Amino acid sequence: MERGLFLLGLVVLTTSFTIPRFSEVHEVYENGEDENPILNIDSDADLFEGDILLPKEKNALVNQRYRWKFPIPYILGDDLDLNAKGCVHQAFEMYRLKSCVDFKPYEGEKTYIKFEKRGGCFSSVGDQQNGQILSLGTGCDHKAVIEHELLHALGFYHEQSRTDRDDYVDIWLDQVTPGLEHNFNKYNDDFITDQNTAYDYESVMHYRPFSFNKNESIPTITTKIPEFYNIIGQYLDFSKMDTLRLNRMYNCSGPLTLLDQCSFEYASICGMIQSSNDDADWVHLKSSAGDEDHTLLGRCRDAGYFMYFNTRTGDPLQSALLESRTFYPKRKLQCLQFFYKMTGSAQDKLVVWAKIDDGTGTVRKMRKIHTFYADSEHSWKIAHVPLEIDVKFRYAFQATRGDPTSSTGGIYIDDISLTETHCPNAVWTIRNFSKIMETANVDTVLDSPRFYSREGYGYGIRIMPLSSYSDYTGNYVGLYFHLTSGENDAVMKWPAVNRQATLVVMDQDPDILQRMSSARSLTTDMTISSDGQYLWDNPSKVGKYDSSCQCYRGTSRGWRNFIKYFDLRRRNYLKDDDLIIFADFEG
Repeated sequence: MERGLFLLGLVVLTTSFTIPRFSEVHEVYENGEDENPILNIDSDADLFEGDILLPKEKNALVNQRYRWKFPIPYILGDDLDLNAKGCVHQAFEMYRLKSCVDFKPYEGEKTYIKFEKRGGCFSSVGDQQNGQILSLGTGCDHKAVIEHELLHALGFYHEQSRTDRDDYVDIWLDQVTPGLEHNFNKYNDDFITDQNTAYDYESVMHYRPFSFNKNESIPTITTKIPEFYNIIGQYLDFSKMDTLRLNRMYNCSGPLTLLDQCSFEYASICGMIQSSNDDADWVHLKSSAGDEDHTLLGRCRDAGYFMYFNTRTGDPLQSALLESRTFYPKRKLQCLQFFYKMTGSAQDKLVVWAKIDDGTGTVRKMRKIHTFYADSEHSWKIAHVPLEIDVKFRYAFQATRGDPTSSTGGIYIDDISLTETHCPNAVWTIRNFSKIMETANVDTVLDSPRFYSREGYGYGIRIMPLSSYSDYTGNYVGLYFHLTSGENDAVMKWPAVNRQATLVVMDQDPDILQRMSSARSLTTDMTISSDGQYLWDNPSKVGKYDSSCQCYRGTSRGWRNFIKYFDLRRRNYLKDDDLIIFADFEG
């Protein structure tokens, strides 16, 4: 049983391919209507700066009285959409991963946050001391939007409200819709504080260029440095500065659910140790031509380090064990993520072990978790290994040499992170994605292999490398979810409703705290398609056959504006020219 559960979390790698459209594609939001949901121009609520319910005193950012004590009690209102409820929990997990901010279900406390579905996305600023509403109306069920509104609740105003904002952006009040000019006020230092940080164009709290504009083709905000114009107003995730300020405001000593990360850039190799009971060692190597590390791949030549085990020389079956330091988990839930490369013989092995407390306080009981084998792809791959340990432990990498006479390389590992979170259910890696973007047209469609959810439903991902949607930043990639037929269909419940599908395009920044991955979610329901069938019914009944997976694919539903070309090219989404997509489908 343990092995079966583990296999659901393993990395799945595939090359990309173009196929005909086997099914309809439905947009979750048509015509980009979720482009700027926090402005709430048509909301009935009395809002300030588009999404702020003003407290009686407005200096919540400076006044310590408005700071929360953790964990923050919360209530999910009965009127809240199921998808919004799932996205709230996703946002909670990002706060736990990147800060000391925590949340707990309401148990009668005086102060709390209640999430409700009202007319738009909005929040009060700071702890109001007597309970407060955070609204997630239609179009607000987006992880980054909820992060934004929770930052208001935690005491933050919009970035362009800063005292020094005129040094960095121009506000064109003559282009603002009459009566909405107050949304561009700026404030003195006795009202807000910037936590001694620089202006952040990338903040999730920044307005977009066309916010509150009266002419759809003329912006209300432009940046003094033109290169930042397409960056302001991003809804990917917290920026590096957002989390720095949050952690400073609440005196966080560290994030709650990050146990470890290591990119091997220093000789200390993050406190990892070579075992004395093996017959070889891992080697700490610097990148060189043809032997590049993953951390700085494509960015710096002859820079960056990784751990390496040579399988070209030495005796067969010699092995080396590299152990982490000891960890003390708070949850029985861990995900070990790392990048690895195997360029040796097909008999080479990389084994992930857990070394756990044996019940006496000594960490020495070994548990084999998973074995990776070499294949014909001599490139960096991502792996996820769920651990599920509730006692102190170490993780370890064991490299074993197979046949040195047929090896031309060895085993590499780099960019490790250990978090107390779920591993993604499925991973789809698309190689050479820049080339695909260059040659794609609006009819180009790529479908993933079939994945299985933890419940047993088959599903797939559809990507449109050149979406029909574009805006002032340029082109977009569209991303969609669909069900597929599978081996468990006879025992699954149909239609497969009230389940949340989440798709994530991974930012491959080596520092997990600085990643700005793009995530969207949708929830399956009793929607009936144009041919009178339930959209989420058994694909064998309502789908179309696809020989590439030897399965039926149902209708795809998703977002034509999932991620901008501009963002793909400026961060680490296309490291080694790989686009990495995570997927989950949970009930």
